Amino acid sequence: MQVNNMKPLIVTGIFLLVTAVPCAAHITLAAKEATEGSYYLAVFDVPHGCSGSATTSVSVDIPADIVTAKPQPKAGWTLTLAHEKLAEPIKRESGAMMTERVSNVTWSGGTLPDEEFDSFTILMHLPSRPGPLYFPTVQHCQSGETRWIEVPPAGKTPRDVAHPPPYVTLIPPHPPAALQ
Repeated sequence: MQVNNMKPLIVTGIFLLVTAVPCAAHITLAAKEATEGSYYLAVFDVPHGCSGSATTSVSVDIPADIVTAKPQPKAGWTLTLAHEKLAEPIKRESGAMMTERVSNVTWSGGTLPDEEFDSFTILMHLPSRPGPLYFPTVQHCQSGETRWIEVPPAGKTPRDVAHPPPYVTLIPPHPPAALQ
């Protein structure tokens, strides 16, 4: 068989493989990796509602080792922030002392139909440590809710749990090109 005759078979094989794998129906972060200790624009993608029901709120828990988090408001949605007191005050880049941090961000009051998707965004300063960083998220809908909060146990991956939270993997900074 000539190579040209194999192209349709290869394309068909790839199509069958891709369509046989179940779609990831989770709330996810658009960027899967980020440099530890950097600023990160966390874009939470919401691809569907709850069993056909429209999404009416998205609530994201901010990990304790993130002390700076600023959400982006969305037209038609109400933005609510929960705060918690820091164990020790932190001096900001501006010189001002910070005594509390944002611990949860909730967008509510809007309607995101099941057949549409949208993104919810938070600018944050990441901790300086490698590894996964999980954002437990609750999606409330007109009928029901989905709790994307199952952090996988040690030695497991998000694929091993039914409702994994959105996560980003923190990687060490790359050395300057002159040092490579």
